[in-house]
Amino acid sequence: MATSFIPRAVFPNQLNLPRSYYLGHHASGLSKMKSMLSSIDLIIECRDYRVPLTSRNPLFEGSLAGRERLVVYTKRDLGSKDRPADRERESIIKGWHAPAPILFSNHKSKKDVTTILNYAKDYAAYNHSLTGSRMLVVGMPNVGKSSLLNALRMAGVNRGKAAFTGAQPGITRKIASGVKIIDPDPETDQEGVYLVDTPGVFVPFVPDAEAMLKLALCGSVKDTIIAPTTLADYLLFHINKNNPKLYQEYAPPTNEISTLLDAICRKTGRLGKGGVPDIEAAALWMIQRWRQGNLGTFMLDDVEKDGLEKKMREEVGLSLSQAKKAKKEAQRVRTKLRVAEGV
Repeated sequence: MATSFIPRAVFPNQLNLPRSYYLGHHASGLSKMKSMLSSIDLIIECRDYRVPLTSRNPLFEGSLAGRERLVVYTKRDLGSKDRPADRERESIIKGWHAPAPILFSNHKSKKDVTTILNYAKDYAAYNHSLTGSRMLVVGMPNVGKSSLLNALRMAGVNRGKAAFTGAQPGITRKIASGVKIIDPDPETDQEGVYLVDTPGVFVPFVPDAEAMLKLALCGSVKDTIIAPTTLADYLLFHINKNNPKLYQEYAPPTNEISTLLDAICRKTGRLGKGGVPDIEAAALWMIQRWRQGNLGTFMLDDVEKDGLEKKMREEVGLSLSQAKKAKKEAQRVRTKLRVAEGV
């Protein structure tokens, strides 16, 4: 009789992972955002649906305080199939923010984009301005800010892309001028609504290695920061918890990432000289497949009723020594990036 597969209950602790990706343009971008607040009516904060807790950046709480905020959980299509369990988790997430409204978004969904657009229009009408309403879109790197802006622009004023997008973080490095997403309405005497895109801002210090793995897997740090095989292994850990059949066309259920990556190499032809499997290329391919929604749709964070409260307590407990360590780690990462890029 075949032995039933038992997935790993925990992922091995990765003690040597970097704990920061806080770069120079993150700090300067945040400083510029703070200086713009007097001209901003609403902050739209984007968080990644797959990591609703881990993609929360506490820097925004202090630096951008004093302005109303709409939290939008982006990339919903990559973490949900609108199953009963998905709807239950979304209900819990809404509870975290109550009574403040939040929205879930797939920027490819006309319905979702229209909902956000209508919120912006109603907010602007309620807070009538003679010069038009300006809204700031913020969030961690690669959470979908620019994609959301482009979708709102297309739906609102039927114009093409105004912000560059890409699979890697850091595409937007400077704060742009306001992009019109809603035209003035002479009948209601309402001026236009403008959305200001900003660079993604990473946290100065990630409290635990697993949070760093989650952010890296979702694309908030460059793929050169953490070894692709480590990320692929962490992805395998989550896939096995959800549904090992997701990779059954390549290999039977396994907890060994080397076994799966070897099978992927042979199935997809990722072989080097002499037929040697290109394991790193297979790992990157596997990660991209998941990021595109082709290798399962699920969350990486556990969603619990007191989840946000726990997360905030974690942030408050960040000690001075950790903050100093974060500064040193950030410098180490910047040096590594300069070396890698040949600067």
